[in-house]
Amino acid sequence: MKLKLNNESLAQLQKEIDDALVGARTTEDVDAVRVQYLGRKNGVLTEALKSLKDLGLEEKKVFGPLLNDLKNRIEEQLTRAEHALDVDQSAARDLTLPGIVPETGHLHPMTLVQHELMDIFRSMGFMIVEGPELDQEFYNFESLNIPKTHPARDIQDTFFIKTPITRKEKRDLPKTGWVMRTHTSNMQVRIMEEYGAPLRCVVPARVFRNESTDASHEHTFYQFECFVVDEKINIGNLLWTIQEIFRQLYKKDVKVRLRPGYFPFTEPSFEPDMSCVFCDGVGCRVCKYTGWVEMGGSGMIHPNVFKAAGFPEGKYTGFAFGMGMSRLAMLKYGLPDVRLFMDSDLRILKQF
Repeated sequence: MKLKLNNESLAQLQKEIDDALVGARTTEDVDAVRVQYLGRKNGVLTEALKSLKDLGLEEKKVFGPLLNDLKNRIEEQLTRAEHALDVDQSAARDLTLPGIVPETGHLHPMTLVQHELMDIFRSMGFMIVEGPELDQEFYNFESLNIPKTHPARDIQDTFFIKTPITRKEKRDLPKTGWVMRTHTSNMQVRIMEEYGAPLRCVVPARVFRNESTDASHEHTFYQFECFVVDEKINIGNLLWTIQEIFRQLYKKDVKVRLRPGYFPFTEPSFEPDMSCVFCDGVGCRVCKYTGWVEMGGSGMIHPNVFKAAGFPEGKYTGFAFGMGMSRLAMLKYGLPDVRLFMDSDLRILKQF
């Protein structure tokens, strides 16, 4: 309906809106009035405002202010009508009916596994430390018996930082570069310097590797490092601790075997395997039908690491093991692809 621009038509339009709002019984009725008269497409008053451009200057001066005043009055009427209906409907609600529980967020499966792991470690007397993600090459490499010529320092594996870093450190070190830490082992010497021995510590943290992403690898992921330092610590202590952590995390007895391995900061070094929690060691797709799942790296702390921490030679022994929390979460929750942890699909989170 096209509105004729004169005083009588404007007054008639106001009356029509008044009558329509008197008959409105729901907020939907009010919305219908709003759309009919103020809608962006074909609203009666909206079209009248658009038609101002076709008028002469004197007519614009007369009807422009009148149309704007009318629009403001109508908007106020619509707002009051909506508010009155909301109050009426609120008063009519039955307050004895059960409320609607608001939807809450979900903890990420990685967060759930980390919390559970930390509770297990605390119950065994371990302290929890995180440490810096940006660290000196000394703590990430040299202090762990990884010299500059070691392949692990190749640029294909490490994010080296070119920007000058001026962060003050407790220890006055010679000029050294900075990296995004490639493992949580960077905290071993730092913690030994801070707390001495004996100590029991676990480091859950984010680490960074300059490598491609696939179903089982990420460039940014979470690890935890566990290490114990005391007199007369042996491989038996290492094996029992790993087995107990797995038993409590997966809520079932598991077997652990240690295969010989190589890590610069442990000697001897082992790669711990856990009996598959899905098939109980019989063999399935998850364990590639071997009955065993590779879980990380471990070993007895190398004497050169104790030396870097300033410990007396030969006085202490210790063990260390590190594992990826994504691997633990994948096994615990049956997720087949590590990339799902970084996916934005809420259907994954809503399962937990």
